[in-house]
Amino acid sequence: MPHDLIITNALVVSPDRDEPVAASIAVDGGKITAVGDVTGEARVVHDAGGKLAFPGVVDAHQHWGIYNPLSEDAETESRACAQGGVTSGLTYFRTGQYYLNRSGPYEDMFPDVLAAVQGRAHVDYGFHVAPILRQHIDEIPLLVERHGVTSFKIFMFYGGHGLHGSSDDQAKFLMTPPDEPYNIAHFEFVMRGIEATRRRFPELADRISLSLHCETAEIMRAYTDQVMRERTDRGLRAYSDARPPHSEGLAVTIASYLAHETGLPTINLLHLSSAKAFEAAMLMKSTFPHVDFRREVTIGHLLTDVDTAPDNGAKVNPPIRPREDVEALWEHVLAGNVDWVVSDHACCREEVKFGGDRDDVFVGHSGFGGTEYLLPGLVTEGTRRGLSLGRVAALVADNPARRYGLTGKGRIAEGYDADVALVDPRVEWTVRAADSESTQGYTPFEGFDMTAKVTDVFLRGEPILADGAVTGSPRGRYLPRN
Repeated sequence: MPHDLIITNALVVSPDRDEPVAASIAVDGGKITAVGDVTGEARVVHDAGGKLAFPGVVDAHQHWGIYNPLSEDAETESRACAQGGVTSGLTYFRTGQYYLNRSGPYEDMFPDVLAAVQGRAHVDYGFHVAPILRQHIDEIPLLVERHGVTSFKIFMFYGGHGLHGSSDDQAKFLMTPPDEPYNIAHFEFVMRGIEATRRRFPELADRISLSLHCETAEIMRAYTDQVMRERTDRGLRAYSDARPPHSEGLAVTIASYLAHETGLPTINLLHLSSAKAFEAAMLMKSTFPHVDFRREVTIGHLLTDVDTAPDNGAKVNPPIRPREDVEALWEHVLAGNVDWVVSDHACCREEVKFGGDRDDVFVGHSGFGGTEYLLPGLVTEGTRRGLSLGRVAALVADNPARRYGLTGKGRIAEGYDADVALVDPRVEWTVRAADSESTQGYTPFEGFDMTAKVTDVFLRGEPILADGAVTGSPRGRYLPRN
């Protein structure tokens, strides 16, 4: 019988070796059935032309549906995923304002989340869920068993700080009742609930984890007031100073001690953006060696800084930082202290982003897209700094797939899903927002010169990007992880 697909003349990149190896890839029934000197016929033969074959990217930090309807983002932003070599997107969800603009039990809400995305995404997808209400903690086992949700999130700064800046009404924002504050005590009980769930499902324990957005509300509130009172600049540097790096470090320390106290060993520290955040993260690693910390950075924090980003469109939480913090992040990437790199993609269109004043960063909304630049950006800047291609594959595919329970994703190897991104390292191009499939319409990466181009992407052996253009109807599937 002929194979369904053979990708020939490829340089296959593997997370367990630095350099790629020339090989062909055979695909049958959506799975990789052979890698190497493949023989036999195929219904479809794709000549990779000597391009790099990366495992399809697992972009483990996205936000579909935060500023646009979830059903709409699932279609348009998944097209941007394909442009960046992303074949699996894990997106965050919580109750409250934005997303579905509702509160209540996840038993009622999560089926609506799945229905909103079904049949619309061009890539495979899953969800991380944030327990906001007290009853959500009791629902963690249900989410694991019924829906295959095994990763959860705490937004540490939401207890006393808004999504975009200072706020005096977080209960309204989160849609929480007066007797349920979203604070450190709630975070502790979330951790206890997750650890109890790990014990209830021991066969899934390694993939049931908690992720944390580590910033400290009280520090940010005080420094925002100081910046607004004492300074007239309203750009990215002012925003970074208003949410200072030691706010991250303090939150990392608090979260880590709570993990120790509650016995929860599977902790993911999200989008660490500064030298001080990493200082705290590495200190906590040595202080609590029994906690299996994973450390995440975003492509935005690696490629932009407060001076090189084109404008306040780069407002994000935690903030884009000065160049010295960017260099510190790269030192940790090269030292092996970073476990995965993500986009933190949140499509925020111009009319929403800037709040009517492009010059005042405190007026605008937080977050921006970037999934389409994840793989080419990391290859471009990483290889320039000496990062091996194998390490790139680990950072964007294998490591997040393993942590988050995507057992069929992350590698080009027999038995894995045939998710493959072909990258041409010989193509030089410049980022232009107009070329993106995202509906955002601008990008903080505007004008960045790339030296690697994603040309073709296969999802379970079917093309979703061909010669640089998104192709075919949406064929993404929900990824339960139980």
